[in-house]
Amino acid sequence: NLRRQRQMCIRDRFNIIDRGKIAFVNFMKVMNGAIIQSHTLELKKKLDESPSELLSLAITELRGRYNSESTEVLVNLKPDTEIPSIQFVIPKIGDKKHLLKLSERNLMHYIRDQELKAEKLDPSIRTNRLMEQMKADLRMKEEPRHIECFDNSNMHGSDSVAAMSVFRDGRPSRKEYRHYNIRTVEGPDDYASMEEVIYRRYKRVLEEKSGLPQLIIVDGGKGQLNAALKSLEKLDVIGKVTVIGIAKRLEEIYFPSDPVPLYLDKKGETLRVLQHLRDEVHRFGITHHRKKRGKAMSDSELTTIKGIGENTATKLLNHFKSVKKVKEASVDEIGAVIGSSKAALVFSHFHQGD
Repeated sequence: NLRRQRQMCIRDRFNIIDRGKIAFVNFMKVMNGAIIQSHTLELKKKLDESPSELLSLAITELRGRYNSESTEVLVNLKPDTEIPSIQFVIPKIGDKKHLLKLSERNLMHYIRDQELKAEKLDPSIRTNRLMEQMKADLRMKEEPRHIECFDNSNMHGSDSVAAMSVFRDGRPSRKEYRHYNIRTVEGPDDYASMEEVIYRRYKRVLEEKSGLPQLIIVDGGKGQLNAALKSLEKLDVIGKVTVIGIAKRLEEIYFPSDPVPLYLDKKGETLRVLQHLRDEVHRFGITHHRKKRGKAMSDSELTTIKGIGENTATKLLNHFKSVKKVKEASVDEIGAVIGSSKAALVFSHFHQGD
């Protein structure tokens, strides 16, 4: 009777997580609600065994190793073989479910610790794991080893520019970043600007045969995505590369021909990489935009001089290359470009307090 009572208050818990070539099984022995033994087992697949087959092997080995006599075994999936006198239970609610979740958390911590140890010894392991994860999360046919991300920037509808960030193996490749001055679009039209820059970028890539990325990202929702697709269709690139849009408000991921957005795990590595790409293209685009605005404001200083028009200012800038060089020039040097009378106006403007 004492032995029977002892068996009634002891239960085994087994949780298995399949990670491709290796499966991890966590075993916990619980007595009266307290964990008295715990062990995690790694099982390398030899013949592409199923999780159910591996779980059966783990249960037999661990129960023998720890001399378990529990007749009730809690599992997260049913093993593929029956074991006499053992009842396998997949709990749905209550304390039993809670304990199984605890086993799962222990297992996830163990797996992450093992991955971190392996990554320290060989950083390529992390890269390969990240690429596999992104491929799965973004429904891709191949790993996104090369990613290009685009964003538009304008200030009060003027000085429209676009920028591109580039990642290789999940990391920034800053030497490949590019910025673009929008040429064909008048006013603040983000869709038309995106259409232009995507066309220019991939027309050149195709002409130079420099290689398409596996993933193209446009910063924005369906509108921006559709604008990019127009240009890719003209260039016959559709179907050769994955294209997505990422919206800012809720981090929605949009795919072509799919009205329902994808919401990635907020703590997952895939979303973190996409956010990093977007942050980089924002930073790069804003830096270029500020430089352009600053140059435009500086160049416009010449046209504020009474008697100096745009043509004269352009002549000076073409010759001296910058307003700073004009300021440093003598009145004779300026006169050689625009004549002595206008040169006197320019020189006087910059040297009034001398």
